[in-house]
Amino acid sequence: MAPVPEAAARVFGDGLEGAERFAALLERHGVERGLIGPREVDRLWDRHLLNSAVIAERIPHSARVVDVGSGAGLPGVPLAIARPDLHITLVEPMARRVDWLDGVIEELDLDVTVLRGRAEERAIRAEVGTVDVVTARAVAPLAKLAGWCLPLLREGGMMLALKGASARDEVARDTSAVAKVGGGVPTVSECGVDLLETPTTVVIVERIRPQASAQPKRRRSAVGSRSKRAG
Repeated sequence: MAPVPEAAARVFGDGLEGAERFAALLERHGVERGLIGPREVDRLWDRHLLNSAVIAERIPHSARVVDVGSGAGLPGVPLAIARPDLHITLVEPMARRVDWLDGVIEELDLDVTVLRGRAEERAIRAEVGTVDVVTARAVAPLAKLAGWCLPLLREGGMMLALKGASARDEVARDTSAVAKVGGGVPTVSECGVDLLETPTTVVIVERIRPQASAQPKRRRSAVGSRSKRAG
């Protein structure tokens, strides 16, 4: 694995050891579990851990955060390591990935909750309630993502969608669709500008009102399993 970059100490602070352990877990198991591609192993820090953790600069102290479609635990696990003040829930529909997340939380002794399910399911919405911030990384186009994530937010809460080069095109295309589900005008921002060679591009959407339809559509699966670490 590539050496730990200097920026990692600044981003993770006292949690650097935990970040190194998480990187080692991804290196050891990520490819075989289908969590990362084979070419990603040498880019774990810049492309995954730091890319995820720097969005902490946009999140208020002690915020309640839900990471939708958490997958390998990105960005939720790096956020939990860098910001132990946050109250983080990871939402992931695939059982094998939930098992992975449970193991990571146990191994790193993080105070994080893992829920199996999808953000748009009634059971997940009931379990999560309304939170301050919803994060998502490489989950879906902006319009669809807003429909799933904004109902989880309190009024004034923020969706932080980690995006790539398509961010501004998605904003131009999907702004009206975002408004229909209660979102404000999406803005594109960069995180980690002074830390990373390639800053993280984030689309920020504030929830400004309830969505027009108060009844979310049901999906075929409900909450299949739930685990929680008390810290």
